[in-house]
Amino acid sequence: MKSFKYLLLSLLTVFFCVFSSVIFDYSIFLTAAFAKSKVLYFPVVATKPAVNQTQIFSLVQQSQALYEGGEFAEAVQLLKKAADEFKATNNVLNEAIALTNLSLVYQQLGQWQQANEVISQTIKLLQSLEDSDSSQERASAGGAALTQIFAQALDVRGGLELAQGQTEVALSTWQSAAKIYQHLDDISALTRNHINQAQAMQALGNYLQADHTLTSLRENLQKQPDSPVKAKGLYSLGNVLRSLGYLNDSHKILEESYSVAKRAGGAMPTAGEYAIAQSNALLSLGNTARAQIYAQLSLGNSISAKDYAKTAIQYYQQAVDIASATPTMRLQAQLNLLRLLIEQEEVSTAKALLPQIQSQIDNLPPSRTAVNYRINFAQSLSKMIQNSVELKDVAKMLAQAVQVAKTLKDERTESYALGTLGELYEQTGQLSDAKGLTQQALEKAESIDAQDIAYQWHWQMGRILQKQSNIPAATDAYSRAYNALKSLRNDLVVINPDVQFSFRESIEPVYRQYVDLLLQLQENTIQKPDNLIQARQVIESLQLAELDNFFRSPCLVPRVDLDKLVEKEISTAVIYPIILDNRLEIITRLPGQDTIYRKTTKVPKDVLEKVVEQLQKDLPVASREPDVKQLSQQLYDWLIKPIESDFANKGITSLVFVLDGSLRNIPIGILYDKQQQKYLIEKYAISLMPGLQLLDPKPLQNVRLNALIAGVEQERLIEGKSFPELANVTQELKQVQSSVQSSKELLNQEFTKTNLQNQIQSTPFSVVHLATHGQFSSDIEQTYILTWDSLLKVRELDSLLRARGESRPETIELLVLSACKTATGDKRAALGLAGVAVRAGARSTLATLWTVDDESTSDFMGELYRQLDAGVTKSQALQRAQLAILAKENRPYFWAPYVLLGNWL
Repeated sequence: MKSFKYLLLSLLTVFFCVFSSVIFDYSIFLTAAFAKSKVLYFPVVATKPAVNQTQIFSLVQQSQALYEGGEFAEAVQLLKKAADEFKATNNVLNEAIALTNLSLVYQQLGQWQQANEVISQTIKLLQSLEDSDSSQERASAGGAALTQIFAQALDVRGGLELAQGQTEVALSTWQSAAKIYQHLDDISALTRNHINQAQAMQALGNYLQADHTLTSLRENLQKQPDSPVKAKGLYSLGNVLRSLGYLNDSHKILEESYSVAKRAGGAMPTAGEYAIAQSNALLSLGNTARAQIYAQLSLGNSISAKDYAKTAIQYYQQAVDIASATPTMRLQAQLNLLRLLIEQEEVSTAKALLPQIQSQIDNLPPSRTAVNYRINFAQSLSKMIQNSVELKDVAKMLAQAVQVAKTLKDERTESYALGTLGELYEQTGQLSDAKGLTQQALEKAESIDAQDIAYQWHWQMGRILQKQSNIPAATDAYSRAYNALKSLRNDLVVINPDVQFSFRESIEPVYRQYVDLLLQLQENTIQKPDNLIQARQVIESLQLAELDNFFRSPCLVPRVDLDKLVEKEISTAVIYPIILDNRLEIITRLPGQDTIYRKTTKVPKDVLEKVVEQLQKDLPVASREPDVKQLSQQLYDWLIKPIESDFANKGITSLVFVLDGSLRNIPIGILYDKQQQKYLIEKYAISLMPGLQLLDPKPLQNVRLNALIAGVEQERLIEGKSFPELANVTQELKQVQSSVQSSKELLNQEFTKTNLQNQIQSTPFSVVHLATHGQFSSDIEQTYILTWDSLLKVRELDSLLRARGESRPETIELLVLSACKTATGDKRAALGLAGVAVRAGARSTLATLWTVDDESTSDFMGELYRQLDAGVTKSQALQRAQLAILAKENRPYFWAPYVLLGNWL
């Protein structure tokens, strides 16, 4: 399991030069040899005076310069030498410092075994001093410095543990270090430590704990006087908030960091460390604004996206101006600015930057950073080849990057430079050269087990082979890319928004293109071919990856064997629609037999999505029933008609859909059979699954319906959002109460986050029914449930409902979210609903895709619970409740918004 830091280098730093705080702060290089250090120092304890201590300190200083310049291989040699010299003079603390730094460098090189061995040696060395019976020996070792160095070694060990997927262990290690920093009152180190802890908590799914840690950190920082340390702490916090998806909070904190740096600088706010602090803040503000561009585009807000683009450009330009005295930072800002200008098609402005960037890159000393800058610049130039940029110039720059990486003996960076050059040749149709370079890049990546970049070269090789019409070999390459992605799962999810919003460009296509190739190889549509099984598995994995990416947490664990589950349900068929560029593939698994069916509908992706998008717009408008029926008929013909003959004589009464893409945004029960003049819900009980492997299937039979019911009926204004009155909430809750054995009600003022949490943790409710405004969105921050006094975000809902597991062993059988809706204009809005469903800790979730504030809602709920109490399955109860409304009111607006996710039994 490779470090997320390296994923960032491959997916973010190289593509878009954003140097922000990530999972672990690799900038911790112990600088005890320098006068700046307030706590640490190199105590000169020389039992062998023949050794020149000044020379040793010089080695450490040189190694730091090499580390900061990205020359890691050379830094290793100097640190080894320094550690040996310190050991020879019995200078134990300085030896520990050198070894701790050595572990950091090994981590940067991806040499995990060496990093583990060195940090273990360091901690053992320090513990031997700590346990020493000789007070004189401990005093000579540096007193407080021993404790400080031990804490820093723990910090480095925590980063190493996290990089290897040992998140809980890392958190424990960092918490131990935090106690030492608190005792020493080291605000700067404690700030960094708490940021690392918060990200580990988030990776474990402990969002409330992570939020509490970050909130406390923010409050503590605000109490500190203005200083570079405070500015850096706020800057780091702002970056973390961006990485967790809290973009508005990130902006506020980074603005504060900038203001602190400006005030602390006094008469010289743009000099020295104050200029660096301001430049850092401005650069990160630009990165946050850029993340907002993608957030707004994903929500369909193109105008807001353009506004954020202008803001990001302004921040980057300010960073360039202030960083004039710090060339490396200036270049970072210019590269970010260039990439954004190209994305925004501001070609003339982008061209004006090229000579400035080129001259700076030409003067860079050899380092990993220099290689990454060259690659970054080359990638931007490659997008301007049609605008007077020569292909040969781009290729030359990448060839230089390869040569510098070879000189540095940095195989990771050399792999990336080679692969990027291969990508350039792929784009220009020079496939033979592209293949050779990609193979070299792949060999380099695999020699150091760097799966985080190897998957990209496998993918690239697959594309090249496909263009050469070698489909079997291309499929094999895609298989390797897919397996590499699976092995990287923990690293792919706790992710900076730049990478998160590039999920659709850099990760999702691997899955879809692999499925496309598998199905191209598939010829027999009736027997049980391995390719169909694998295609279905890949789509399941894509569903998991999307949800992991939504939460930025590897929170989902497959629970069941798919085929064994379906075999038990003799009346249920499972349907996987797969949206590909030029067709719709439909894979169906029928019960009681060893058969998978595959049917293909020749409908282009853009045509299908246009119909779905229009249907999504028309459904929440009661008067659009004729248009809804026409569009629903078209979807029925594409999706259901080709497979319905497979259901003949099979006794199929229930359909479970694992939906793909935009199809998740509509209720599948709405699909209309023109020939029989019936909606699909009139023919089958229907349920949805984000991924069938996530299911923990148990029937509702013999479960006592004990419900916690809550709702907000009155008009509310929360966090600047206006929520109108829901006039029928009281009636709806009464309907629920009349159909369950017992219940507890929280209405209006009583429905607070605290009360909800207390009730869930204290009582074994089988049903939690929330009748209140809510929204589902592809943006995790825009997915929420309204309580009386706050918006309960999906992360909080997740933690709140799952906290019951610590105090109550009983599972919530059904979570009902009434009066919620999907975000308008958001093509992937139902991702938020799927996220709630899989993280709520309930076996099943029933929700609405649009709000129906009408008596029909309370009637529907009353019928639903009566059917559940009668002992039918959840999907059958949903079907019967919908048919009861349909019998009174044929317009889909009233009966169609309800969808069931999860266990249909």
